[in-house]
Amino acid sequence: MQLELRHLEVVRAIAEAGSLGRAAVRLGVSQPALSTQLRRIEQATGGELFVRTRLGVEPTPLGEFVLSAARRVLGEMDALTAGTRAAAPHPALRLGCIMLVLVDRLLAPLEEELPGHEVDITTEHSATTLTRMLGAGKYDVILYGEVADYEVPLPDGVAARTLIPKEPACVRLSAAHPLAGQEEIELADLAGETWTTLTDDDDGGPEAMADACRRAGFTPTLRYRIADRKMRWELIAAGRAISLCQPTSPLVEGTVLRPLAGDPITGRIRLAWNRAAVTERRAALLYRAAGRAYLASIPDNTFYRAWWEARPELHPVLA
Repeated sequence: MQLELRHLEVVRAIAEAGSLGRAAVRLGVSQPALSTQLRRIEQATGGELFVRTRLGVEPTPLGEFVLSAARRVLGEMDALTAGTRAAAPHPALRLGCIMLVLVDRLLAPLEEELPGHEVDITTEHSATTLTRMLGAGKYDVILYGEVADYEVPLPDGVAARTLIPKEPACVRLSAAHPLAGQEEIELADLAGETWTTLTDDDDGGPEAMADACRRAGFTPTLRYRIADRKMRWELIAAGRAISLCQPTSPLVEGTVLRPLAGDPITGRIRLAWNRAAVTERRAALLYRAAGRAYLASIPDNTFYRAWWEARPELHPVLA
C-alpha cells in the first residue's frame, strides 16, 4: 500500500486527538475501523507510529517523523487548493461525490439546471476525505451517503440538506447463486457467505451490516475490500462474494440485485455545500439536479419502484 493524503490525515488526527477513540469520533469512523487503518499505515511506513500510554497514545520517534511530514504536506496541499481557487478568473463549481450510483445520471440534469456553468465532478472512496476537502476548500459541494443512524461530521461553514431520507439496502449476488431466484432474501439466509465492500467504507455501512447480521444470528465474513466497482461486480458474478448495494444500482451481467426482507439496513443521501462558495439558490439547483438524477434511476429496479411509490413521504421536493 502506498501512503496517500487520507492516510496522513489519519496520522495527524490521532496525534491531535491523543487517543484512537477521540480520533475516531473526529474522523467519523468506528474505533475498530480506525485501528485497522492505522495498522495498514504502519505496515506501509515500516513500524509503529504510536504507543499506548495511561492517558491515550503518543507518537514514537518514527511517528514524530511521519507526523511532521504529514502536517507539512497537508498544509501545503490546503494552501495550494485555496490559492489556485482564488486565482482562477471564473472558477468552476467543484462537486465531490462518494461512488453513489446517481452520479452516473447526474450530468444531464446538471447541464439543464446550471446552463453555461462549468462543473468539475470528482469521485472519492471516503466520506472523511470528502468532508475534509470540503472544509479545506477543494470542493464547493459534496454528495454522500450515510447508513443507519450514523451521521458524517461536517466542518464549520457548511450547510447540508437531505436528498433521500431513506432507502433500503439490497444484496447483490451471482445470478447462479441458490438464492438468486427468490423475490426477497432473509438476511439470516446469508450466514456463511463471503462479503465484499469498498476499500474505505466510513459512512456507517460496515457497522450497520455487522449489527444487522448480529441481530440475524451470525457474524459476516468480510474478505474483500475493493475500490474498483467493475472488479467488485466481476468478483460477485463469479460467485466468490456478495455485497450490499443501493437499490438503484445498475443491472450487471452475471449478477442479480435482491431486497432484504424487512429492510434490516437502510441509508440516506445528503448534499452539503460551503456557504462561502455556493449561494442558496445554486444549492437549490444542485439539489434539484441530484433529485432528478435519483428519480431517473428508480425504474431500473422493479422491486424498488414499488417500494418507492408506496412511500411518497420520502420523495424529494424538487419544485
